[in-house]
Amino acid sequence: MSDAFIICSNLSFSWPDDTPVFQDLSFTVGGGRTGLVAPNGAGKTTLLRLIAGECTPTGGTVSVDGVLGYLPQNLPLAGDLTVADVLGIAPLIRALAAIEAGDVDEAHFTTIGAEWDVEERTRAQLGRLGLGELPFTRRLDTLSGGQIVSLGLAAQLLKRPDVLLLDEPTNNLDLDARRALYAVLEEWTGCLLLVSHDRALLDRMDRIAELDRGEVRFYGGNHTEYEAAVRAAREVAEKNVRNAEQEVRREKREMQQARERAARRAGNAARTLKSAGLPRIVAGAMKRGAQESAGRANEMHAARVSEAKARLDEAGRAVRDEQTIALELPGTHVPAGRTVFSGERLQAAFGTRPLFAGSGVDLTIRGPERIALVGANGAGKSTLLRMINGDVDSSGGVIARADGRIAYLSQRLDLLDSTRTVVENLAAAAPAMTAGQRLTLLARFLFRGDRVHLPVGVLSGGELLRATLCCVLCAEPAPQLLLLDEPTNNLDLVSVARLESALGAYEGAFVVVSHDERFLAEIGVNRWLRLSDGTLRDAEGPDGG
Repeated sequence: MSDAFIICSNLSFSWPDDTPVFQDLSFTVGGGRTGLVAPNGAGKTTLLRLIAGECTPTGGTVSVDGVLGYLPQNLPLAGDLTVADVLGIAPLIRALAAIEAGDVDEAHFTTIGAEWDVEERTRAQLGRLGLGELPFTRRLDTLSGGQIVSLGLAAQLLKRPDVLLLDEPTNNLDLDARRALYAVLEEWTGCLLLVSHDRALLDRMDRIAELDRGEVRFYGGNHTEYEAAVRAAREVAEKNVRNAEQEVRREKREMQQARERAARRAGNAARTLKSAGLPRIVAGAMKRGAQESAGRANEMHAARVSEAKARLDEAGRAVRDEQTIALELPGTHVPAGRTVFSGERLQAAFGTRPLFAGSGVDLTIRGPERIALVGANGAGKSTLLRMINGDVDSSGGVIARADGRIAYLSQRLDLLDSTRTVVENLAAAAPAMTAGQRLTLLARFLFRGDRVHLPVGVLSGGELLRATLCCVLCAEPAPQLLLLDEPTNNLDLVSVARLESALGAYEGAFVVVSHDERFLAEIGVNRWLRLSDGTLRDAEGPDGG
């Protein structure tokens, strides 16, 4: 393994309003593959940006040993760029083409330097990521989201980095592209720090780094082993809390019993002294001694109670506070056999050519069907969802939609007004709700206190997904058909589990586009549709058949 590493020393960072994200965070990442996990909003993306130098810490230092490659969660790429532009080889390709055409200008040779094999090396790298046939002149606005992510990763790998930072690299990747990425990273010999909610990818890591309550803890092994370690630690912590609670109750009980015994002794002693006829000075001394003894016993028991409470507080702090979204989807029942959508000869244009083969595709959705729509990046899955929702017109064909609302969650998460706050967006989606009902609902999606008044434009990826889920799923009237385009992108693993549970209890129909095989297995999919080569057909599972 490489000796390249990352060192963060007393790292602190705050938002412009002085809200702290990290304070005095110190850790080191050595060679090998490290997966960074934490709940949404904990600062994973911010931490990667600090290491990459895109943000300036408010305190402490970050040092990176070696060449750095960084793939952000959202690639800031304009649609008019070409593949060669993104890969950083456009000047080299132009210089090579000019020399091959007979232009021997010295500037071309200076541009190329020692990079005469740039085309072969680039083609090999693209091939490893499933993009081997992609023309260098292809514009980005003609590529799918998954193809752009793979292209961005190829651009970073071409730098031959010693340290590689990846933020959600499997977002929008189809199954083949994910497997290609897994293979590339399994061969990685440098220092990799990766943020992901992809459980299959995290299980390929050498270690897991957990960002929790302002510190980073490392666990040897992959994510499954990390989950087992966390589960065992939580069980121990919860047992310690139960034991500490019993100890507090016991100490309180013993203190009360000691007080009652002291009171009885004092009463008995007073009666004895009175009947004994002792001199007043002797009786007073004996009474003071008894009171002092009782006082010392009371102080001793009070100290024991205080110590027991301190141990309870310490045990409580060790228990993880796993905040999860509490999803309760509207209980809209769709009778079996009822047709909620029907489309014949659906067709859309992709530039100047039709997206679907022949006269188009046919699709009927009946009753509470749970449909997984799968296919390669660029096959047209998102376009088909938008056509079902009515955002894209079919050029020809016949469409019929049943009465009732269709709820659509876009892959781009661009449905909310970025200039309005979270609660204002919900008010627009559900105007009949009272203000109190909106606040209660948002709290279930982990927006509490001042968080409900944040403008949508400043939310993290996970926060934006939670806000969009809330506004889409809980808008009025309740939806009978859900269209979900990559709903688990940027959602932390605990919240993915809650989304799985919510969809399992939903009584309407849904069509979901996802490349997360484990997620699809958990939500009770009973119909698989594969879109391939412009044709939509029923399949037996995610791999077709």
